[in-house]
Amino acid sequence: MSDPAFFRRDAAVVARDLIGARLLVDGVGGVIVETEAYDPLDPASHSARGPSPRNAAMFGPVGRAYVYRSYGIHWCLNLVCGCEPGSAVLIRALEPTDGLAEMQARRGVAVLRDLCRGPGRLCQALGITGALDHHPLDVPPFALQTRGDAIAVLPGPRIGITRGVDTPWRFVMAGSRFVSRTIAARQA
Repeated sequence: MSDPAFFRRDAAVVARDLIGARLLVDGVGGVIVETEAYDPLDPASHSARGPSPRNAAMFGPVGRAYVYRSYGIHWCLNLVCGCEPGSAVLIRALEPTDGLAEMQARRGVAVLRDLCRGPGRLCQALGITGALDHHPLDVPPFALQTRGDAIAVLPGPRIGITRGVDTPWRFVMAGSRFVSRTIAARQA
């Protein structure tokens, strides 16, 4: 996914198209199974109030990482995208496939389902910290590969926010047991 045109699209479109893609950080990672989209008109977005030192990556070039701390505890990984500055996709969950022993050691967890289910766990398992904020996604340590075959993707409301909750910009791989919270097909 080195083509910036992939990321120069609406955040919700990019979020949906990232489901099924492979994300590796220094060879550790897996298949993206859950994302959430955010844009500058969204009251839940970090960019809704304009640029700041914390969200500066969201206003920079597309195809870069926006990494921030959530509640001062967990790192969260977003991929900067959009037709206009201020858009990004939060990577909420992966199905772990590569570097399992390393992820298990970092997380202190043996159960595969719990390694990358949720953005904080995902970043801990992949060794993502604020040092990767602004880092291009097409340069190591990142490796991002588009999905091959078409897959079923379910949209639904985002979670863990208080504003813009009903916006159906959370996307999950249908049937994945690695998502943080399932979306019923009837909601989609």
